[in-house]
Amino acid sequence: MDRAASIAGPSPRKMMQARKYQVTYLNDASEIEDFTRIAPAAPAFEDAFGALGHGAILQTANGPMAVEDLLPGDQIRLACGDFETLLWRGSMTIKPGDEATSPDASSLIRITADALGLDRPSPDLVLGPTARLYHRASNVRTLTGSRAAYIPVRDFIDGNAFVELRPATPVAVYQLGFASHRRLSVNGIEIESLHPGTAFALGLRGDRLAQFLSLFPHKHSLEDFGTLQYPRLRLRDLDLFDLK
Repeated sequence: MDRAASIAGPSPRKMMQARKYQVTYLNDASEIEDFTRIAPAAPAFEDAFGALGHGAILQTANGPMAVEDLLPGDQIRLACGDFETLLWRGSMTIKPGDEATSPDASSLIRITADALGLDRPSPDLVLGPTARLYHRASNVRTLTGSRAAYIPVRDFIDGNAFVELRPATPVAVYQLGFASHRRLSVNGIEIESLHPGTAFALGLRGDRLAQFLSLFPHKHSLEDFGTLQYPRLRLRDLDLFDLK
């Protein structure tokens, strides 16, 4: 054993990286407030902020608007056709070569126009690294009992209709929060809204959980997010089921 290494002892554990998270929300007095906070660049945190790319279009009571122009209090048309009040908009910036978590955390996914049918999407839609797509298939119902599931958009990357992008400059990505888990219509594609997932899947405790919840002042506890509207799966779960 090298004597110097023995005297120095083991290498210090690598410190967790951090990133800035931007939050705009509707407070209890129906006033818009915003803040920027430094928090861990951990999957549980990034998952809640990285769904929609700059320029993603949603329908509102005042017409189509890009996600970056939306504000809490706006009435957003959901995939079901109903309008609901936007309560929270979060964003983070991903950068070229960002080593905060994994290479996937610094990439975007473009869905090319009409990839899923006429005007689905229209035009091309750029999504963030943590977006999940509403997906209906017979094996989803067999596997979960639900008619559909939310599946990470990056699971569909094929280099043709779903293309991975590595931005050359810093770019913002967004997520939207409502009273409960909702299905958004974004450029004609159905994407899930904010939900942290189950407490077990989130995997946060104590001070780290409190730090996480502080980013969502429109909620008072993890339970306030309610249940998932549809289960979350990976595409490989369905592929494995087909092989049985």
